[in-house]
Amino acid sequence: MSFWQTWKGSFKIFMMPPGLAPHSPFGVSQELMVASAKLARQHSGVRLHTHMAENQQGNDFLRTTFGLTPGDYIKKVGWDRDDVWLAHCCHLDGAEIKQWAHHGIGVAHCPSSNMRLASGICPVRDLLDAGVNVGIGVDGTASNDTGHVLMELRMAMLLQRASGNPKGMSAREALLVGTQGGAKNLGRDDVGRIAPGMAADFVAWRTDGISFAGAQHDLVAALLFCTPGLAPVDLSVINGEVIVKDGRLTTCDLREVIQEHNRRSLALCSHITQQGGDEQLV
Repeated sequence: MSFWQTWKGSFKIFMMPPGLAPHSPFGVSQELMVASAKLARQHSGVRLHTHMAENQQGNDFLRTTFGLTPGDYIKKVGWDRDDVWLAHCCHLDGAEIKQWAHHGIGVAHCPSSNMRLASGICPVRDLLDAGVNVGIGVDGTASNDTGHVLMELRMAMLLQRASGNPKGMSAREALLVGTQGGAKNLGRDDVGRIAPGMAADFVAWRTDGISFAGAQHDLVAALLFCTPGLAPVDLSVINGEVIVKDGRLTTCDLREVIQEHNRRSLALCSHITQQGGDEQLV
């Protein structure tokens, strides 16, 4: 509460705007979902996020527990508004896609996580055609071992073509999803584009290396098709501060961070193994 009162809903070019994100319908009560929506709407600029229709089991839970579909549930708890964006949405029917579009509900598409967990394929082409805003997500380390947004965009583009539609998603559409789509989901009008008055947040790649060789005629498409972005960016500027320069992190000793990360990771994995952890999804 004190955080919201301090900023009074003014989050333009602000690094950490608040939001309320109860995990999922199967993880929290309906009462908490309703209370979260009421609390968020008491403070300008505070948005709502949860997981929805990620897999068939989640939809089955809604029907068995509440007798509701995802669309019915969203309406009942008061989340059918344009201050909401939902992760995954792999299992929506045509009526729900229209409902999302009508109420301005956004979707965070997490293709790698959905593939790894065999959750399903989000109908991004249908969502976009219906007018639903779609952004990109990486989900989290529990279901995606990399937070590489550009790789997610490549996966999203290819996954929409996997059903047999070569026009399922173009490289430029994917990049719009990852930039302006994400900004809109967050309710931001100060990020997502490079333009005067926007936040100084951008990344850049050299185009004279092997990854761009033979692709100089369309560097935008090459950014996804030729995967130069899988390597570290050559330049990253965040809030006007140069964080990566010439491919090197400027804010810390990366070798030390990696060594400490590996030490802690090995200790954690050893503990899980001793406890008989499940490695089936590895």
